[in-house]
Amino acid sequence: MIESPVASELLSKINERRVLEFVQRNGPASRAVIARGGGMSAPTVSKAVVSLIRNEFLEETEASQAGFGRPGKLLQLSEQKANVLGVVIDADTCWIGSARLDGAVGEEQSISFRTPKTYDGLLQAVINGLGEITGNVKGDLSERFRGVGLSVPGLFNSRVGETVMSPNLHLLDGQRLAADLSNEIGLQCIALQESHALCVGERMYGAARGMNDFAILDVSTGLGLGIVSGGHLLTGNSGMAGELGHITVVPDGQRCGCGNRGCLETVATDTAFARLISRELGRKVGVKEALTAPAVNGSEEVIAQTVDYLAIAVSAVINIFNPATLFLHGQLMNSDPKIFKRVMRQAKKRTLSPSFKDCRILQSQGNKRLGAVAGIIDHLANELAPAFAPVGNGNTEQAS
Repeated sequence: MIESPVASELLSKINERRVLEFVQRNGPASRAVIARGGGMSAPTVSKAVVSLIRNEFLEETEASQAGFGRPGKLLQLSEQKANVLGVVIDADTCWIGSARLDGAVGEEQSISFRTPKTYDGLLQAVINGLGEITGNVKGDLSERFRGVGLSVPGLFNSRVGETVMSPNLHLLDGQRLAADLSNEIGLQCIALQESHALCVGERMYGAARGMNDFAILDVSTGLGLGIVSGGHLLTGNSGMAGELGHITVVPDGQRCGCGNRGCLETVATDTAFARLISRELGRKVGVKEALTAPAVNGSEEVIAQTVDYLAIAVSAVINIFNPATLFLHGQLMNSDPKIFKRVMRQAKKRTLSPSFKDCRILQSQGNKRLGAVAGIIDHLANELAPAFAPVGNGNTEQAS
């Protein structure tokens, strides 16, 4: 049977992706190690390596002398071109950082700043921040970076790249931040809704590595949900799936940023907790200060109320989606193991028993910063070739 040129080219690209992902996950390695660990033949690896070096994803370096004879060559991520930029947009604070294609972010290569009050101000602040991080305010960023990944809050229509509505940051309403930023800096920019970005980051670099069925419940600024089922991120018709936070749980309750009243995110998030503590203190405080504030009258009642609604959110996710693992992302639950356990106890009471027993509930290891970086890295991998099979586990089938 004669193999078509198109099929041959696709298989070659798939093998390039597998080799690149092996180095991303395992660090510098020789061709022989990649072949053994990735389940590929030596010629297949060599062919993929030639293309990856030519396209500046990988570079060769001398291995340290470990015995007699010449030291072998190791393949590592390119120092010059295997880099990306991440941007997190949030209601109060934004973050910008640079990372390698293995997801490693250097703290010295990141900045945070208060979220501007206007869209134009936000766009300019991001541009300025990227210039500060790269040291290349007006130069060509494509000389060093492959692209920019953005984590954005709100309802994000992935088909058109537009934030349709952002209940906690309305300056994004109707805006296409990734496209506008790309036009300004001349570099590919990809935006993901923040809960979906959390899923991608957790699966690539966090506790969900190797998992094909899990959920992440984000209860930080707002309340969002990301679902991975059968290895695929469930985004819905337009990418706006997962808005569990806008289910009404308190009729005629607190006004939500979406315009409704009594939404789940008004009572079951870090923001909701900080708002209640602010009321007790008689002044506005952020989440971090609310978590460390001295004991105030009613603080136990505030915690108990927030825990009850968090349990409702956890129960809803498990009953509706039946995930194998549920990760919880939020400062309140991570601040004290006792609070996390209280949420679990309450959730167990509200969840169908068989579904609760069928689900592991863990604290998330990832964050929005990692999600932004992972979003662009995953996009670049998908541009190279479709995902074929996991690499590095010794059981991968060969495509050659």
